[in-house]
Formats: sequence, structure tokens, C-alpha cells
Amino acid sequence: MANWDLLAEGCRPRRYRAGQLIYLQGARPDCFYYLVSGSVRSFISTGSGEERVLAIHRSGDLMGEASFFDGCPRVTSAMALEECQILTIDQGQLDRAFQRHPELALPMLQHLARTVRMLSDHVESSSLPARQRVARWLLNQPVAEGAPIKATHEGIGQAVGLSRVTVSRVLGELSALGLVALGYRSVTVPDRTELEALAQEV
Repeated sequence: MANWDLLAEGCRPRRYRAGQLIYLQGARPDCFYYLVSGSVRSFISTGSGEERVLAIHRSGDLMGEASFFDGCPRVTSAMALEECQILTIDQGQLDRAFQRHPELALPMLQHLARTVRMLSDHVESSSLPARQRVARWLLNQPVAEGAPIKATHEGIGQAVGLSRVTVSRVLGELSALGLVALGYRSVTVPDRTELEALAQEV
């Protein structure tokens, strides 16, 4: 995993309060963000005023980088879930970081490719049955194999467009099949292979 701390050399983080907006869907991007501490939700607002959570960012994550690199308006908004320390990375800071640390270029390209794939999977999964939606969301979370995924049933539901009750039912079924282990505000995938097979079922 890339050491994104190298992007932030010489920068001072800004503190955000819980509930404070970091960037807004539709805004023109002139920077992206590095989350030093805390957690942030990235979400899409629909024309009817509903919100759909796309990702929960945690310490060490980059945010808003896809729109920054393609120069198009932001497709999501981001809001602090708790008090956060966040660094702003603009073009000048990025150029200096790449000059000092050219080894960051390839990890950045790989990171952007994963971001694009995640967005594509998110759009594709919106028409899938509940089991496949939940399974794909679990498999897309950036945690080490066998490590717990920190999430509530309600949070997963917001991310995949399902009710909390439906998510609880699906997780119960997956647990009974031995595909996941449920904990307090966490889900662990003991064997990705079997869950991946279920996620591809139609």
C-alpha cells in the first residue's frame, strides 16, 4: 500500500467537525484530500433528495481524487462522521510530491483504477438481488484478508440501496452459510473465494 503521507509533506491538516461538509457534489475540483484521522462518508444525492452512501473513508484514505484528475464536477459529496484531520492536496503540492517521490506515480494510477472499478461496480450492482449487492459491497472493502469490516447494517443498506431489515436478513443468511462472521458493528469474510462465487451468481 502506498505511503500517502509523502503527498502531504510540508502541509498542515485542517480540523473538521462531525457533520461538516468537506466537498459538494457538482462543485468544480481544485484539490483532493488526504484523511489523516477520523472517518468520512462519501455520498451521492439524487434528484428526489435521497442520499446514497458510496464509501466510508478512514484514516489513510484519499478522497475526491477522481474528479480532481479528470477536471470534471464532483460526482459525490463528502461529510465528516466524526472530528477529522484532513490535508488538502492541490496541483502544486502534488507536483512537488511527485518530483520528490516519483515512486508514488504508479501507486496513484493503481489507486485511480480501483476507484473507477468501484464506481462501475456500484452502478452495476444497483440492479442485482440483495444477496449479490451485499456480497459485492463486502468484497470491495479495502481491508486485509480475514480482517473485520467496520460497518453497521444501516450503513451497508445506505451503500447498496437496501433497507436495514433486508441487510440484516441477508447477513444472517450469509452467516448461516459460513460465508461471513458477524460481530458488533463488524462483518468478517473468512474465505473470499466462496463469497466471490455467490457475488457472481445471477
